[in-house]
Parts: sequence; structure tokens; C-alpha cells
Amino acid sequence: MFSIFKSDPKKKLRKAYDILLERAMLLQRKGDIMGYSKLTAEAEAIWQEIQALEADSK
Repeated sequence: MFSIFKSDPKKKLRKAYDILLERAMLLQRKGDIMGYSKLTAEAEAIWQEIQALEADSK
């Protein structure tokens, strides 16, 4: 009954993933390749968490 009020952890992670990728893109455009690679690595770690949550829900 109250499951509609629970937050979806995948949704929160997906939003963080999208934000990191956007920030990484902006750094890449500015020429900061080291910053780009760090943010891309963080985004990839979040993507792995999302994939793990999706695998558990199946």
C-alpha cells in the first residue's frame, strides 16, 4: 500500500549518472581531459551499481 511513497534507488542513481556525464562533457569541451576522465570513471562506477540493481530486481 505504501510502496508508492518509497523512493526508487535506481532513479536517484540514474540522475547522478546523468549529471556526472554532463559535467564530464563540459570539462572535455574546456580541454580538461584529466577532469573528464575522473568524472567519467565515477559515472561508470554508478552505472555498474545501476546494472547490479537491475539484475537483482529481475
